[in-house]
Amino acid sequence: MNFTVAYRGHSGVSQVNGSMALSFAPNLRRDRVSFVGDLRDPLRFREAVSALHAVVVSDLKFKPKDRSAYQAYLKRVQEREQTIRKLATKQAKEQLLAIEPEPVPPGLESRFKSLREKYWGARFRYADYLAKNDPALFRVLVPCDPVVTVAPDVLFFECFSKDESSYGCLTVDRDLFATPGEVALGTTNVDYSLALYEEFQRLRTYRRTRFAVDPTGFEVSTEGAADYREEKIDLPPSWLRGFMQLQAAMSLPLRRVPVSREALYTVLAHLKRHRARTSPRAVRFELTPGAPVQIVLEPWEVRVTLHDTPYQGPKAETIRTWGRDRLLTLARLLPLADGADVFLLGTGLPSFWSVRLGGMRFLLGLSGWTANDWTSGGGALADLAPPVEPSEDLLGDIAAVFRASPALTFEQVRQRTGAAPHLVAAGLNRFALLGQLIHDLAGGVYRWRQILPVQTALKQVQIDSPEAEASKELVAQGRVQVTRDEKVSGLRALAGKVENRDIEVVIDPDGRVTRGQCNCSHYFRFKLRSGPCRHMQALRRGADGARPAGTLEQWYRMLIG
Repeated sequence: MNFTVAYRGHSGVSQVNGSMALSFAPNLRRDRVSFVGDLRDPLRFREAVSALHAVVVSDLKFKPKDRSAYQAYLKRVQEREQTIRKLATKQAKEQLLAIEPEPVPPGLESRFKSLREKYWGARFRYADYLAKNDPALFRVLVPCDPVVTVAPDVLFFECFSKDESSYGCLTVDRDLFATPGEVALGTTNVDYSLALYEEFQRLRTYRRTRFAVDPTGFEVSTEGAADYREEKIDLPPSWLRGFMQLQAAMSLPLRRVPVSREALYTVLAHLKRHRARTSPRAVRFELTPGAPVQIVLEPWEVRVTLHDTPYQGPKAETIRTWGRDRLLTLARLLPLADGADVFLLGTGLPSFWSVRLGGMRFLLGLSGWTANDWTSGGGALADLAPPVEPSEDLLGDIAAVFRASPALTFEQVRQRTGAAPHLVAAGLNRFALLGQLIHDLAGGVYRWRQILPVQTALKQVQIDSPEAEASKELVAQGRVQVTRDEKVSGLRALAGKVENRDIEVVIDPDGRVTRGQCNCSHYFRFKLRSGPCRHMQALRRGADGARPAGTLEQWYRMLIG
């Protein structure tokens, strides 16, 4: 998808009369959005926005190394080092014999500091140069600029990681800004550079900090200005799809687990100090109504008991989530955190970790696996999508309600539209998938914010691959017969017939399809490199008891348990 942004100037931090001025340049291709105010708590904001930066640039996907090239490189390095060492030794001996002993020159330390500042200044200028003159290279690190929304009660920043598996959202109450200036509600991208992250580190509590989503760029004369620039971003379809899928997952009914700061520290400290060498590598939540929640770190079986609040859910269940290394993004927030909440959708499905920071909330959304594909069970999220698309009339009613009031609870939407709960849930899920609204989990409200035009989103966002869609049709048509489902040496072995084909699937303790057998053309061409074929996926769905919900009412009852 080609995505065009236009900015006047660059976002940055400047110092004026002993105060800090933090200015964001908005995207001039969107509606006018502005906000000006003094930050009451710049320290919390600095740490929270730094954590958001960690989400933007994170890429934890496994990248195999080419060992042959590495060995050749080592050989060249050794030869070069030997040559340099011999030459340097010879030159050093000649120089020592030729000069008289000299004292250390005065001002050496101050000169060192000056040169060091010159070096780091050059690095920051180079990062800014990349953002201006080599956007292709810059976009390797930051696929899309963060999105900022100015709402009547909050400001919130959103971003999505490079590896398409982590979502970050920083929500700041408007009460945390003193002496507010010009305000224009709406959603826009803001100019972002790697050097801006370094500038954030200069924020201090003893200096007044002025925050601004700069409105001056929206002047009529902007397009002819010298600092006006346009940039065309080619967003990968998978990046956009992953972002929208996480948004849709947030709109579904979730299980809430309160986590104290001490418990969160225990989890992060253990993950930081230990590295699992064997599977499984999940974070397991053991939920029993009326009893403390148990967080279990596999494979060590380390238990963290949450004594503060008993679990309030309707039934006992165990939920496992993977890709836990991404949780280390929250480590920087621990000293300033008041507590946290974890919102769970199900085993292998997205989870959301919300950290409370006074008047701020930092939300980290994680896909079910760091590698967001079907070999890791990523298609399970598609099984939770509404089986029937909501009607155009219902979507129109929901949109009208939000245009009148941009932040509403689920019950308020239901009352104002007069629709049944299952219809409202399907409508909200549809709008979230299209990038039109966001579920503020910590605030308990749905917020209207449009990232993409509806028609653009409809063309770009597809929930499933053709193989996954075909597998659901095979299950719905009753063409799957499971003949074997058992555990062998810790692995789950499935066998059966799909469309009269003999199918075998082996699943590891982390839920990944590691081996399989099928005689179809997809498996013959790709094996498992592009994910399991439709027949393997259908066999797994059939073994897991996948049953398509015939109506929206059945779908909604399944979600709420």
